[in-house]
Amino acid sequence: MTQSSGLALVDRHDVELAAQAAAGGRREFGELVRRHGSAVRALLRRMGAQAALADDVAQDAFIQAFERCAEFRGEGTFAAWVKRIAARLYLKRVAKEARYVAELDDDSTAPVVEHGDRVDLDEALKSLSEVERLCVSLCHGAGMAHPEIATALNLPLGTVKSHVKRGLDKLRARLQPHGPLGRTQHVG
Repeated sequence: MTQSSGLALVDRHDVELAAQAAAGGRREFGELVRRHGSAVRALLRRMGAQAALADDVAQDAFIQAFERCAEFRGEGTFAAWVKRIAARLYLKRVAKEARYVAELDDDSTAPVVEHGDRVDLDEALKSLSEVERLCVSLCHGAGMAHPEIATALNLPLGTVKSHVKRGLDKLRARLQPHGPLGRTQHVG
């Protein structure tokens, strides 16, 4: 129990926790990290980061979020806010290390890995080109608008929209449970 609200940390809303974290509440911020850390790391992995890099960028994003917690106004979810921070940090890191290539070969033959009737979204995302995966992940994982993505990736707005649409179309085709691309073909 905390003195300020009488509620245990796990019972408190993100907005309240963020406000207390902005006032220096480390325990409150720790609860926000506990709640949203895995979702931030999952977004980064879907954007193409290896596990160790996703952990590093997520940690950096939460440090930045703690330092800027007073800027969080509760107009959206805390999870979406920190995911946007993480996505931007990842893009900066990739650009800085010159690993990002604006255009890659669109043709992908990577199989979709299934577990019974469940299709693995992360494996399906790997079948997209790097730029499609980034655009789709930023749009639908980090909640960024197309113009924000265009600015972050230094791409024309129409190109971003095309990458998102093409990426979503490919994912829909691959994730169809009974479609021709929805099942892993067995060679035997």
